[in-house]
Amino acid sequence: MRQLTPVPTGWLGRPLAETRWMLEAARLLVDPIAYGRGVPRGDGRPVVVVPGFLASDDSLLLLRRWLRIVGYRPHTAGFLFNVDCADRAVERVERLMEAITATTGRRAAIIGHSRGGHLARATAARRPDLVSHAISMGADLQGLFGISSPTRAAVGIARRGIHLTRRSRDPDCFRARCSCGFIRDYTAEFPVDRVRFTSIYTKGDGVVRWERAIVEEADCVEVTGSHIGLIANRNAYRAIAAALAHPELPVADAQ
Repeated sequence: MRQLTPVPTGWLGRPLAETRWMLEAARLLVDPIAYGRGVPRGDGRPVVVVPGFLASDDSLLLLRRWLRIVGYRPHTAGFLFNVDCADRAVERVERLMEAITATTGRRAAIIGHSRGGHLARATAARRPDLVSHAISMGADLQGLFGISSPTRAAVGIARRGIHLTRRSRDPDCFRARCSCGFIRDYTAEFPVDRVRFTSIYTKGDGVVRWERAIVEEADCVEVTGSHIGLIANRNAYRAIAAALAHPELPVADAQ
């Protein structure tokens, strides 16, 4: 079992500092990287982008636009708020990646912000035959809930909602002790011999404890900024470009 970095009881996070995301987006738009300058050109690889908790696919609109500019083909899985049962969410992503591979004949990369990073890790562990690169931005990769108290409260509300709507597949859905397929894959040994894994984090994260984004199986890259701002952070984009530029690992070698 992996060693968990403890989360202080009652950690309130840094909600005011998270308002910096607007400044980070503004800095991105005036940086040459926003127009594809100074980063490796993509090879046309499909890239699935997955939003964070309570966020929709539209929250990653800037990221998708940028991926097209630098030479990739971004895809979304149809998330409106990303509050569904995690196992159902991973299956949604998995179906999309199956369709992409069937159409293009190649594996896709997956980029997930916050909770989307959880789904990216689990999907890659479940289906390395479909995933070439997995990139997490600001996600707790050690145990899901290394988050601030206000975020925990929001998770509790979401948990009650999926139980009331009968979307949960386990009585402990949205808890670390859930026994669904998502938890199995999220906690499984990562297939580092088949999928390139990158974790991008910031010590200024006001939602997720940054220490929990650091894991041995990933190439961990620190940037400066906020948690929300990672979706429009110019240095995070540079890290993404560098990660995607690495050639994919052969699946056959592990079979």
